[in-house]
Amino acid sequence: MIHHFKLRALLLRIVVIACLLTATAWPQFESASALPFISRRILGFSFLPQEPPLPPVTALERVLNQMDAAARSFTTTEASLVWDRYDSVIKETDTDKGRIYFRRQGGEVEMAVDLTDPDKHVRYSAGKVQVYVPKIDEVDVYNTGKNRDAVESFLLIGFGGSGHDLLKSYDVKFLGSETVNGIAAGKLELIPKSDRLRNNIARVLLWIDPARGISVQQQLFEPGNNYRLAKYSDIKINQKLPEDAFKLKTTNKTQFVSK
Repeated sequence: MIHHFKLRALLLRIVVIACLLTATAWPQFESASALPFISRRILGFSFLPQEPPLPPVTALERVLNQMDAAARSFTTTEASLVWDRYDSVIKETDTDKGRIYFRRQGGEVEMAVDLTDPDKHVRYSAGKVQVYVPKIDEVDVYNTGKNRDAVESFLLIGFGGSGHDLLKSYDVKFLGSETVNGIAAGKLELIPKSDRLRNNIARVLLWIDPARGISVQQQLFEPGNNYRLAKYSDIKINQKLPEDAFKLKTTNKTQFVSK
């Protein structure tokens, strides 16, 4: 038994010496990956150069990747909408309810909002915003002009917009997870980088559904602490929309006013 133990110890020392000789006999190889596997195991990586480990995927990066994946296949979205508008001066909140639609095809972006309480209809298409109030039978028309790309990019935040594209215009921070309408959503804070954008938007909060890569809630803060909080439910992605979803249902007496 003792003889067998000594024999094993002798063999082990021979193997170690052989491995050391093998390592020193290959000076032309500078990386640990060039050494035989057994010599790397015995010598240990602490004595040899090695590749730095890849950084772990951060929570922010994970959410942005989910939004990127959703953006690649995005064509349409339809959802129920509850829209709270808070006025910090009078400390009151008005609430609108309705349905919202998005469509992107052939490089064109369209959006429609049909509010039932109050009765108001908003359409965006081809760089033009139209706001129709049936009660006064009037459509206010706004042309986005040179700001068209910025407007469309903003419209698609959380609905078909790329996550990493946000980094071009905003400082983006991950604020943790919050449950919204039964969904454990990733919460992002967006701070505009440009002074021009900050004159209208102080910051934006997004709650992103990790399974679908889309927003289930958005909150936009204006300078002065006024905010608009949009809550989405019954969200349908990439499904056929009503044929007339992006058309205004006006009358033959409707007045169109350019703003």
